[in-house]
Amino acid sequence: MSSTSIFANVPKGPAIEVFALTQAFKEDSSNKKVNLSVGAYRAENGEPWVLPVVRKTEIGIAGDTSINHEYLPVTGLDTFTRAATELALGADSVALKEKRAFGVQTISGTGALRLAAEFLFQQLKRNTVYYSNPTWENHHKIFADCGFTNLHSYRYWDESKLQLDFNGMLADLEQAPSGAVIILHACAHNPTGMDPTHEQWKQIADLMERKNLFPLLDSAYQGFASGNPDQDAWAIRYFVDRGFELFVCQSFAKNFGLYCERAGNLTVVQKSPSTRDMIHSQLTLIIRGIYSNPPAYGARIVSKVLNTPELRKEWMECIQGMSSRIREMRKQLRDKLVALKTPGNWDHIVSQIGMFSYTGLNEKQVAVLIKDYHIYLLRTGRINMCGLNSSNIDYVAKAINSAVTGTPAAFENKL
Repeated sequence: MSSTSIFANVPKGPAIEVFALTQAFKEDSSNKKVNLSVGAYRAENGEPWVLPVVRKTEIGIAGDTSINHEYLPVTGLDTFTRAATELALGADSVALKEKRAFGVQTISGTGALRLAAEFLFQQLKRNTVYYSNPTWENHHKIFADCGFTNLHSYRYWDESKLQLDFNGMLADLEQAPSGAVIILHACAHNPTGMDPTHEQWKQIADLMERKNLFPLLDSAYQGFASGNPDQDAWAIRYFVDRGFELFVCQSFAKNFGLYCERAGNLTVVQKSPSTRDMIHSQLTLIIRGIYSNPPAYGARIVSKVLNTPELRKEWMECIQGMSSRIREMRKQLRDKLVALKTPGNWDHIVSQIGMFSYTGLNEKQVAVLIKDYHIYLLRTGRINMCGLNSSNIDYVAKAINSAVTGTPAAFENKL
């Protein structure tokens, strides 16, 4: 037998930036350290927050002796998928009433994207996808891993003006060939936090209809962004009302705080209910070959909350509380940077929405924040607004001012 391992020539893959930063943060002994990198909600005390309605619901589930641990159907918990699909499309959706829409449970939003990509590649023979520049880094990897070879980005963020590059976006989508898959962020664009206006969404829909482009709406923040699930679903419902056939990839990590439970849904909207069984059967086979069955725990929590009026009301209060805290942190950070006379215009921080802010900080400035001030953020300058609170926001604002101006912050005491 050979003494050389068959694995000897496997190259080491690059570190995933956000997880590497989180690990570095954990290992940092500074008492001033701040983690603005992780994509998860933090309460005012800087700690993870279990939504009270989620805690109440999971305690009820644990005490329900009628629940067992048998396999779910391959396409998931029916009460969950129906509630999730209705949350995306609206209770009064014509597509739902006409039975032109249905949902399939997935392994959170990532799993929904993977399932959508596999189906589009295998069954519809799609091979071209466009995603925003910048976008969530996994968009490219998921579609490339499924076999897509024509992967393109469309302009989205204007670095010089710190705003949406809408004309650039339309110009790039104009170049997309008929049938191309276009990934759109339904709300709270990751990483910029900058969404199109309703009028701009209409223009995007006009172009996509004229060019025969396929919308894939990535919805990871419904309800979490504005505190109003209906408001956050406006773009989805507009496209459906326009008559598009489309996919919606839903995650319940952020709006329910179920990060590790991996509760997701792929909503499918068709022109006719006659294609439902064929699509459903092929999605079933794809799931069977990847992970066979979805997990039940997170889906049971979401299903119970969305289908129980009093629990749903409590959930609405939770997401309103989270979104309002984020908006307050945006205002305070902008105001403090302005008060410090930090060079530049910082209004984009409050015009953005959702968990993230694309600050406009460059890689050199980010390096200063990490090395000198123990503030961890992505090299793109993206920060998680939830990582800010009343205890650290003055420190962060002064550190940003120092990184931008190149002068040490007044409080500096070499941590």
